[in-house]
Amino acid sequence: MLQDIAVNPDSSVDSKPVESSTSTYPADLLAPVDAMAVSEAPLSEAGRSETIATIQSVVERDLNPKVQAIDLEGEYPDQIMHKLGASGAFQQAVAPEFGGEGISLKGAIQSIEEVSKACLSTGFIAWCQVACTWYLQNTHNQALKAELLPKVASGEVLSGTGLSNPMKFFAGIEKIAIKATKVEGGYILNGQLPWVSNLGPGHYFGVVAQHATDDSSLMAIVSDEMEGVSLRRCGQFIALEGTGTFACVFRDAFVPENYLLADPCENYIEQIRPGFILTQVGMGLGLVAGCIQLMQRYQRRLGHVNCFLDDQPSDLEAELTAARQHAYGLGEELDQLDGPISKSLMRDVVQARLTAGEMSVKAANAAMLHAGARAYVHGSPEERRLREAYFVAIVTPAIKQLKKMLYALTKEG
Repeated sequence: MLQDIAVNPDSSVDSKPVESSTSTYPADLLAPVDAMAVSEAPLSEAGRSETIATIQSVVERDLNPKVQAIDLEGEYPDQIMHKLGASGAFQQAVAPEFGGEGISLKGAIQSIEEVSKACLSTGFIAWCQVACTWYLQNTHNQALKAELLPKVASGEVLSGTGLSNPMKFFAGIEKIAIKATKVEGGYILNGQLPWVSNLGPGHYFGVVAQHATDDSSLMAIVSDEMEGVSLRRCGQFIALEGTGTFACVFRDAFVPENYLLADPCENYIEQIRPGFILTQVGMGLGLVAGCIQLMQRYQRRLGHVNCFLDDQPSDLEAELTAARQHAYGLGEELDQLDGPISKSLMRDVVQARLTAGEMSVKAANAAMLHAGARAYVHGSPEERRLREAYFVAIVTPAIKQLKKMLYALTKEG
């Protein structure tokens, strides 16, 4: 899902060694931000409120102790993901007949936000899982939906997104990377996706491939267990190492017709794109909330000098509240949408995502400055948040892509 970084297609799928770092950062400040420490208005639905409370418990009990291992050692939190799935974290945008709690993009944003308050790596792969449920929820392939959606929504099966390349293609940035040739019973796919996250043996992910005979495309759900599909390790990242991110290579890979999400998929992509983009806002909301909590830790000790900094916790809290309300409201609008999305509503969705990216960098920078020299020690929570923030700004759709999209939407009227 990251942009502008080269991939070595010949690198091995075997886990690369990651040097662990023993930090000398003060132990009392190394603890991850408590996901329950940043207050917010209660959810209007009692059932969803209970789900959020259960997610918070998983974050506090299981995720918080693992945050440093995930960040510094690249540990993939598969068991935590299964527990989050059991808590309902991935069921928010899924109809009840497929194991969900009813279509609520607002609920999906809130779930991702709760996880991201503690750890953006896990918040990001939680978004990947939610995005895959959104693909399956919106497909007309009822048999595939009935077979796979309940498993993905419950976290029994883990899954990635695979839409970085097509999202950039439909924004006029790059070409479709995968080609599809029709054969009896399905399609043969060839090409490579440089970055797909939340993957591992037996995981599923979406893929868009362009037909060899024309300019239209199809979208399918695939797995590395399909013949001709392989996963290759990428270069080491500065953050989000524990996200199960691989290059995905298709060499005469056969995808059966019953795994198609849409063919052609252009209208389908237009349908799922608003939810795909909007749910990412949860990552930014959670990260900003975590940064505010870090800043508040220094108020008693350093408030007398931190008060001269431009960005204060109270200022960021006000911005966070406004961004949160805006995103939740857009989620409710999309839930009620019947038909194509208007350009004005799509502009609002893109702007909400842009705001999340910009706020993340601003809040993480502020947390560094409020902590001062303590933040400059490798392994500090402020350092981690700064590295994570740039991921929110770079992951597809990146800030530059969002601005390009806004320009196009404004130009179109």
